[in-house]
Amino acid sequence: MKYLSTRDRRLRMSGAEAVKLGLSRDGGLLTPETIPQIDGAFLEDLSKRPYQERAAKVMALYLTDYSEEELLAFANNAYGPDKYDHPAAAPLWKVDGSTHCLELWHGPTSAFKDMALQMLPQLLSAALRKTGEDKTVCILVATSGDTGKAAMEGFADVPQTKIMVFYPKDGVSKVQEAQMVTQDGANVGVCAVVGNFDDAQAGVKRIFSDPDIRETLAGRGYLLSSANSINWGRILPQVVYYISAYCDLLRDGEIKMGDKVNFCVPTGNFGDILAAYYAKRMGLPVGKLICASNKNDVLTDFLRTGVYNKNRPFHTTMSPSMDILVSSNLERLLFDLSGENDAEVRGYMEALNAGGKYEVSETIKAALKDAFWGGYCDEAGTSETIARYYKDCGYLIDTHTAVAAGVMEQYRKETGDKTMTVFVSTASPYKFCDNVLRAIGEEPQGDGVELLDQLHEKTGVAVPRRLAAMKGKARRFDLTAEKAEMDGVVLDFLK
Repeated sequence: MKYLSTRDRRLRMSGAEAVKLGLSRDGGLLTPETIPQIDGAFLEDLSKRPYQERAAKVMALYLTDYSEEELLAFANNAYGPDKYDHPAAAPLWKVDGSTHCLELWHGPTSAFKDMALQMLPQLLSAALRKTGEDKTVCILVATSGDTGKAAMEGFADVPQTKIMVFYPKDGVSKVQEAQMVTQDGANVGVCAVVGNFDDAQAGVKRIFSDPDIRETLAGRGYLLSSANSINWGRILPQVVYYISAYCDLLRDGEIKMGDKVNFCVPTGNFGDILAAYYAKRMGLPVGKLICASNKNDVLTDFLRTGVYNKNRPFHTTMSPSMDILVSSNLERLLFDLSGENDAEVRGYMEALNAGGKYEVSETIKAALKDAFWGGYCDEAGTSETIARYYKDCGYLIDTHTAVAAGVMEQYRKETGDKTMTVFVSTASPYKFCDNVLRAIGEEPQGDGVELLDQLHEKTGVAVPRRLAAMKGKARRFDLTAEKAEMDGVVLDFLK
């Protein structure tokens, strides 16, 4: 299987090369040339297998230059009991007869990013071997809260790699920041950026696209790559858990083969819901993909109107991993819906860079309406949803999961759709203790990791062991930079 740039179809490379580079040098995103198809027999077989085997079999369809045996070894390392606190890795929690929650936060950093970022370092290390690369790869990451810690946890002390993470100063939760600035590993670096996530993401993209920086770093023996969801090695492991969720519903008798399932996904950079879209394109019986946004509702407007317009106020919310106005992975969706028309996609991206907005074709608008439904949940609605699920279901959810649950309910009220629906839980409630405590009627007694005990005492829900281990851990990183200074931070890090 070859991979193409969304901005120039003539650029073709192997799966290993796509994982190694992360982002095409023309600024485009690398995308598989074809979408493999699956059928009922494939799903029936997977439903009898553990998560690790499911991951290997799905990923082998796309990474044809990796063996299934290799991928199974990687999956056993990524999702085994030393990394994951739940044997299913991505279990379903049943809310009622037509609703389940897909829990993706049982990994080492208590966020869904672990599902991909425990796999990506192994894919990348293998890619270096397969392509004969002798340079050290520097992973550049822009994070809205969870990707940074998950990436550092995955890449810490991995040979032939270094990793630098940029996060928005005052734009992540106290627990998220504490996780990043206390990270172990001789090859890791962290820097707060004065601005928001979009500023950090734009800075990383600028560095990737700068030929002078690439040449300078090449002379020092470094090659840039990405652990953000712009890297195909991040998206592919996420495709797995949607297929796995369907298999679990099938195995447990909640659905019959061929029954459609809706997925509602809290969405920021569009990578997680894009993975669900690829699963649907593969033949997974998916009904509607419900895109849940917080007060930063650029995606809601886009899915309803076909106009993407980032020219709007940026809101810092209690669901910070979704505080994004430029959703990078939308470019891959546009490439697919346009019939892989790279010129059309290039035009949209140029318009976005020049004026902050673009409007898609009538063909794409119709395809969006068919596959997606967009809604948003404001701050009050997020808190109310947390309180309701805790009171009515005895189920404690975080702020991002609450956005998904709230938007799912909006969708059902507006459409009357009674299809089996899975909403996605992307983080442990313990990563956002202050807002979760307030939502369930408690006043936080402190700030940051000291709230772990308070939330546990109130709810009795177990604290994830690695979050509990952060208490008293020393801070390692204090670097802060303006967005224009990010280039210099990288060059200093890679002296």
